[in-house]
Amino acid sequence: MIASLELKRMTDEELVRLYVASQSNRYFEHLYNRYSDKVYRKCLMFTKDPVKAEDFTHDIFMRLIVRLSSFKEQSKFSTWLFSITYNYCTDQLRSNRKKTEVPLNEEMDWLDDGDDKEVMEMEAQRLQKALGQLTLEEQSLLLMKYQDEVSIREIAAIHNLSESAVKMRLKRAKEKLKKRYLETMLFIGLLLAKFSPG
Repeated sequence: MIASLELKRMTDEELVRLYVASQSNRYFEHLYNRYSDKVYRKCLMFTKDPVKAEDFTHDIFMRLIVRLSSFKEQSKFSTWLFSITYNYCTDQLRSNRKKTEVPLNEEMDWLDDGDDKEVMEMEAQRLQKALGQLTLEEQSLLLMKYQDEVSIREIAAIHNLSESAVKMRLKRAKEKLKKRYLETMLFIGLLLAKFSPG
């Protein structure tokens, strides 16, 4: 029997292997304890509804129990779990045909190349509004890349795309995000000009 302290020190991948081999709930519980709050927060970003976010989190972990044996360690466990989370949220919201706005409650690190400096300088509130105007797929790609720091190679594997296709989709999503952001700024500028005493 593995001691509780020893379990806490194990990697996610080791816990997955032990769970798949033994089907013992204690290994799954450790994974659940490590990730349930993070998955819930990601669901809440998409739904903006705590009750729905709890339901989504529950559903995602139920699916995870069934799918753990298909985890092939081609990416980190957390990357794989977050891709399941994003896909589930996107599918659920698309099936409800709701246009959703994704609030940026977590700080987003816009890493990458030099032309991303424009994105880094955007104010969070306007960025949030602009991000909410993108499709769920575009939001998901941007959040995976810049919030969860998932590599291009891992995103490509998760979505069954080539790396160049992922780069192109990210580029288009960033351009669209910048455009929506600039439109928001222009609209606010026009309103201020119209109502300012003159």
